[in-house]
Amino acid sequence: MRTIKVFQVDSFTTEKFKGNPAGVVLNADELSEQEMLQIAGELNNSETAFILSPDGDDHEVRLRYFTPKAEVPVCGHATIAAHYIRALEYNLDSSTVIHKIKIGILPVEIIKDGNDYSVIMTQGKIELYPPLGMQEREQILEALGINQEELDVRCPIQIVSTGHSKVIIGIKTRNKLNSLVPNMLALAQISKVINCNGYFVFTMDSKEKEILTHGRMFAPAIGVNEDPVTGNANGPLGVYLVEHGLVKHNGSVFSFKAEQGAAIGRSGIVEVTVKLNNGRPEQVRVGGKAVVVYKTEIRI
Repeated sequence: MRTIKVFQVDSFTTEKFKGNPAGVVLNADELSEQEMLQIAGELNNSETAFILSPDGDDHEVRLRYFTPKAEVPVCGHATIAAHYIRALEYNLDSSTVIHKIKIGILPVEIIKDGNDYSVIMTQGKIELYPPLGMQEREQILEALGINQEELDVRCPIQIVSTGHSKVIIGIKTRNKLNSLVPNMLALAQISKVINCNGYFVFTMDSKEKEILTHGRMFAPAIGVNEDPVTGNANGPLGVYLVEHGLVKHNGSVFSFKAEQGAAIGRSGIVEVTVKLNNGRPEQVRVGGKAVVVYKTEIRI
């Protein structure tokens, strides 16, 4: 009989039942891939992170991520959750941890603040794809219930990735954002054609000085109809905003705060920093706070 330590963590918030819930399994070395998938299904979060021992000298810890349906290469909010739990359980000081995930070996910054922590992750390789063709664009808009006149004309519909690709769709108003009721089946079918599972709809219609963007993210093809607060959507959004000249920056760095999840009662804040090289995005970091909702054990 094995005893597995399991945590429920809300990421990108300091309030329980806000932000994005993630499962975290602390001692996952003895679990098979099938058991990881079963645990992720039982917890039924959009993602669960499994913390594993290193398998080489070039990193300190490994993470694997599962939705209730499949393994995914990286997950922002589950990364924040996993390293927050490690920091709490091992009483870590402020430090940089090198972790290995499916997209590579990357640094994660742990910032200790009294008895609490913030976590900042470096995301993967930046990839910008050409704007989608007219047919795919029209199908996506129909599935989302967005009319042409509701689009932000400055924003091409485009796939962007920092390790886990998202379709970026810019619209004019927050009211429209909050009222979206997508056709999830249609979005899942389109995902098979465009080879991208996530649809991130955002607006720069913000009344809050500290918040630049508001967004919602839909990924029904991988069993996540709506993800409350998504690091791997807001990171690519930072790249997108710079690439299309939608924001001002100093040529070397661009930082902003993005809100997501308000429409479903789980608002959270993602802090995004885009490092630039000659004005072009070179590296993305996302970070935020977290809070533990519960800790339990599973005996297998």
